[in-house]
Amino acid sequence: MRPSPSAHLDVATPERVSLSLPVAGIGYRCLAYLVDLLLLFFFWVVAYFLFTLLVSDVLGFFQGLSGLARTLLVVGVFATQWVYWTACEVLMDGQTPGKRLVGIRVVRADGAPVGVLECAVRNLVRLVDALPFFYAVGCLSVLFTRRHQRLGDLLAGTLLVREERIDLGKYAPAPAPSAAPLSATPRRLTSGDTELILSFLARAPWLEPQARARLGARLVERYGGLGDAERAALLASPGDAEAFLRTCAQAER
Repeated sequence: MRPSPSAHLDVATPERVSLSLPVAGIGYRCLAYLVDLLLLFFFWVVAYFLFTLLVSDVLGFFQGLSGLARTLLVVGVFATQWVYWTACEVLMDGQTPGKRLVGIRVVRADGAPVGVLECAVRNLVRLVDALPFFYAVGCLSVLFTRRHQRLGDLLAGTLLVREERIDLGKYAPAPAPSAAPLSATPRRLTSGDTELILSFLARAPWLEPQARARLGARLVERYGGLGDAERAALLASPGDAEAFLRTCAQAER
């Protein structure tokens, strides 16, 4: 059965915030691979040009190599690519230049950053994923696994996720409202109520002023537990109303 194209990886941040990271599909992986392949191609072009400065008859040089030397040359070419992908993912926190350009990153299956061992294993198995041609084995594995993993990812316990900007500002400590303290005690909030308030506060700066004030008033009325006079005084200042809502939400975390 083909996996859903909207596979996600659920992780929890140190701030105890649950995040759902979208898993990178075959399209993102192919774009990143093509960029990295282009960089490797330029590397070999430059290496060949420098080699021609030292050896005038390049074709004759390679024809004169023994069978063992030719085998070692092929192994060296693969080793160079393996070092490129492994070193980049270790030094760039799970990314290569191609992955960074398209906005994807290698992580462990639990969402933690990858280490040297995971990067080394997943890139070593590229030799199998590339069989029989054009990464056929790897592409089939990505298409038919639940988290879009090629064989190297399955053996190393890794996967690729798409990077998205996560706004953690809504979880920051609440600023003290300038209004006078309120005597009423806000009603007890469920986790869903808290997330609703925090989502509103995160989007508030981009809302139209009237819509922002109207939504803030509804939330204060629903969750504030205030009398009519206190609510009217609080809603006179949108900033105070939002600060009050943030205080209510933070009290439940």
